[in-house]
Amino acid sequence: MALSIRCLPTSKFLRVSVLAAGSGNFSTSINRYFSLSSLQWSAIRLAEVGKFEVPKLSGKYDTGQLFLHRVFGYRGVILFPWIAKVYDRDAPSASSCLWSPYSSDSSVETSTFRDPPEWDDPLAAPGDLLMSKNHGSPPHEEYLGHITKDHIKGTAHTYYQVLIDSRDCQFLKYTKKAQTEAVTFLGNQENGRTLYAVPGLDYVAHEDVMPYTAFNERPIHHELFYKFLQRVADKDPPFEARDTLKAWQKRNHPWLELSDVHKETTEGVRVTVIPFYMGCREAHSPHSNDVFWWRYCIRLENLGEKAVQLRERHWRIFSLSGTLETVRGRGVVGSEPLLTKRDPAFQYSSHVSLQSPSGHMWGTFRMERADGYEFECRIPPFSLESKQGDSPPPAPAVDS
Repeated sequence: MALSIRCLPTSKFLRVSVLAAGSGNFSTSINRYFSLSSLQWSAIRLAEVGKFEVPKLSGKYDTGQLFLHRVFGYRGVILFPWIAKVYDRDAPSASSCLWSPYSSDSSVETSTFRDPPEWDDPLAAPGDLLMSKNHGSPPHEEYLGHITKDHIKGTAHTYYQVLIDSRDCQFLKYTKKAQTEAVTFLGNQENGRTLYAVPGLDYVAHEDVMPYTAFNERPIHHELFYKFLQRVADKDPPFEARDTLKAWQKRNHPWLELSDVHKETTEGVRVTVIPFYMGCREAHSPHSNDVFWWRYCIRLENLGEKAVQLRERHWRIFSLSGTLETVRGRGVVGSEPLLTKRDPAFQYSSHVSLQSPSGHMWGTFRMERADGYEFECRIPPFSLESKQGDSPPPAPAVDS
């Protein structure tokens, strides 16, 4: 059944509403995230933008497919797919054989304050990190074996690299539901720490794609849309990849590739982590070490009825060079997101570096409900793995 989509623009940002008689869960899902206050109704103009298509239960969506994001509601277009291994600690086969790495750890020395390292978390509030390091021998092999994915059977799952409509990027930033610059690159510059961010790129799971057909010829507003895609008459979807997109994908494949996804749920709050290798800063003197960089994208989802707020993060970062580091701080990326039934999800990205080509991260988020009840929400352990032989790209440039 085709469903009409109407956009509801206001003076500051754009919202989307589904108007479809008898659409059931679709109508409930979308309106949940885009309901308007009474003060905003005077600014609304309705404009029909397209019709929903039947979601694919199997197979893949093609390059150029337009969609609404099931969770965040933004409009986007699919660039190309990735096949990822999903390690779900909530799966019955995983829960029966897992040992928890979240108990107290005597190998971490007494914590001391120090200034946060430059670029460790570029959006964190200054001075909010409490860190400690232990440079002694690595933790016991059994300990490391249980915090990795080795005890969990990964399942293949389709994700997509997508462009987000720039109008909806403004809405996501305004409401602080998600960062819209989740894809970052190291620049290969002699002066060192150069970070490039590509705005309006995201990774979307197959089940979060709600496909639709647009009624206008410019359905997505993004500076890369017509650099990456071209319209083709009598094609469904009516867009296909340009050579520019194919070249960009090939050139930046090591830094775009999505290979592992990690999930775990604690008291109705699900945490999903996707790590990405960013490259290595080679040492320029015998007294310094190579520095390896990763970014990690985290999505929190409240699957329950009661609102819950993230108050504090607590990370443990282990490097195979023998360093175990503890990081504490208020909130994440300078925010303490509130997850409600109406706005149940929050997504952000951050970065980490090691003086070793591999390591692991795990930790907890301290969550608080409205009645004051607090609990530790587990962040599933994930590997930080480098790709030896790959050097950072000069920049994520896109040819005209």
